[in-house]
Amino acid sequence: MANPPRTSRRTFLAVGGLAALALGAGGAWYRATHNTEAQRFALDGEARAALHAIAPAILDGALAHDPARRQQQLGSAIDAVEAAIRGLPQATQEEVQDLFGLLALRPARRLLTGVPTGWESADIRQVSAFLQDWRVHRLGMMRSAYGALHDLVLGAWYAQPASWDAIGYPGPPRMLA
Repeated sequence: MANPPRTSRRTFLAVGGLAALALGAGGAWYRATHNTEAQRFALDGEARAALHAIAPAILDGALAHDPARRQQQLGSAIDAVEAAIRGLPQATQEEVQDLFGLLALRPARRLLTGVPTGWESADIRQVSAFLQDWRVHRLGMMRSAYGALHDLVLGAWYAQPASWDAIGYPGPPRMLA
């Protein structure tokens, strides 16, 4: 069996540099072309579609099996994610906006996630696979992006009282009067 060709350090650094430039340019393009107010984060159509595909993969097993109930839960979770992002510091909101901007751009989505189609038709197996890849990726930036998506979705999900019964959480202690 022949050994695969080795990538030189120079080639690796050049490709890494070009990828970083492309990611930065993609985030800047997204921010420039999408009307975002300085203090108000908003999930636009493509970013919302990305989250609509990502959230079920992260919440696998927690969402209802009934399609109508599942869609209602998913909508509530996505709204809660958006509200949670609005509560973050401005610089962090901009980083999250850049992440969603990259996920919204077709070439970046294809390159970074391997999802060849739009988010509306993304298969949960494809989404789960790219999330797993990001979770254990050798680049810290990809692991951080996974961590941000994971923590935002799960944090928003379990902050909702409607999801507490499934894990046996009775809610916060009641104050004695």
